[in-house]
Amino acid sequence: MKRLILEMGMGNDLYGMDYTKAAKRAVEDAFRHSTLSVFQSLNLDAAQMQVRVTVGVAQPELVDCDAVAATLPRGVATVTAVKGGQNVQDPKNGTYHVVATAAVEALYPIDSVDWKLS
Repeated sequence: MKRLILEMGMGNDLYGMDYTKAAKRAVEDAFRHSTLSVFQSLNLDAAQMQVRVTVGVAQPELVDCDAVAATLPRGVATVTAVKGGQNVQDPKNGTYHVVATAAVEALYPIDSVDWKLS
């Protein structure tokens, strides 16, 4: 598998302290930074694509990785939550705002012999 695409995103949940919601928004943000036109342009089957998502949040154990994976529109997704992101304290209300980051990688089985710069 060769990585064709790498995009980054950031998402947040300002009032619900919901790490999964912030993670989903980070993945959606990454989508807004890219397009997968390479699959249509080169007639590649998107079903063969693997999508590897790494989400960084302050409490990774609170992310529902299956729910985040379900938001991906194509490919076979793997979502991993790791320590990262940020919690911004709201001392007046005794809560915090959740900030998540996401790296979304699209990988495809490519034989290097078939590709060259021209």
